[in-house]
Amino acid sequence: MSVAIAVNGVHKYFSSLHALKGVDLQINQGEFFGLLGPNGAGKSTLINIIAGLTRADAGSVTVVGHDVVSDYRRARQCLGIVPQELVFDAFFTVREVLQIQAGYFGLGKADNAAWIDELLEALMLTDKADANMRTLSGGMKRRVLVAQALVHKPAVVVLDEPTAGVDVELRQSLWAFISNLHQQGHTIVLTTHYLEEAEALCDRIAILNHGEIIALDSKQGLLNSDLGKGYLLSVTAAAEIDIAQLPETLRDHVRSVDGNHLELELNKDRDSVVAVINTLNGTGIEVIDISTQRADLEDVFVDLIQRQRS
Repeated sequence: MSVAIAVNGVHKYFSSLHALKGVDLQINQGEFFGLLGPNGAGKSTLINIIAGLTRADAGSVTVVGHDVVSDYRRARQCLGIVPQELVFDAFFTVREVLQIQAGYFGLGKADNAAWIDELLEALMLTDKADANMRTLSGGMKRRVLVAQALVHKPAVVVLDEPTAGVDVELRQSLWAFISNLHQQGHTIVLTTHYLEEAEALCDRIAILNHGEIIALDSKQGLLNSDLGKGYLLSVTAAAEIDIAQLPETLRDHVRSVDGNHLELELNKDRDSVVAVINTLNGTGIEVIDISTQRADLEDVFVDLIQRQRS
């Protein structure tokens, strides 16, 4: 399988801060890849190195086989970045911004006019094509950033918090557009704090914390790991539950008790729902309803970060 992005032993220091600590990462062409981590984990620093905006102190990065330092022109030709910040030029219209961006890659108006029209249509910007950038809403500006990243038809698209601060409707339309790009063969790299998005969209996920990759696996692999084996059992009883009624073996699993409602955190390999219900019945608690909720990517993420802190 061809490699879209290869990160080999990358270190980065900012004065005494060791922001990246020997990061090794390979993203294959055609993947929808998630790069997750808490604030300050090093995600944006890594993206800036991939984009050629920051130089690593050690290690190397290639984009579609092109080194981002020694072969930076070809590397950048293969890469489109949607930044986290809303960066725009207030002196130009939407179409002019896209034409200027295309010009940076040697594409003239005649070369790219049809593709720009297609991008404007796909991102619902056609009626804003001749509007000045400063007149657009934040959501519209976010769409223009996506169009800018794609105007030179890059093989690899990096999305750094692309839906931060946007409304639900725009978020859904952006993901529909990005999913379509992925289906067309583009490699997509996503950073996001909306973990449900990563769980819905990504094939493989890396979790970065304190400058190190602490997990790297397929989405299903992470969910099936020890980190993803927890589930929540919600129990409704016929009468109010007194936690003192519960045997010690169950008290360790209690997440909350509220009147006649009890929530227990269990492990799918060790704990049987039937055994728990039988234990509750044996203590005089009449169970009238139960429901279960499996661990999701957010549970895995939080568990990993907490384990590293402890």
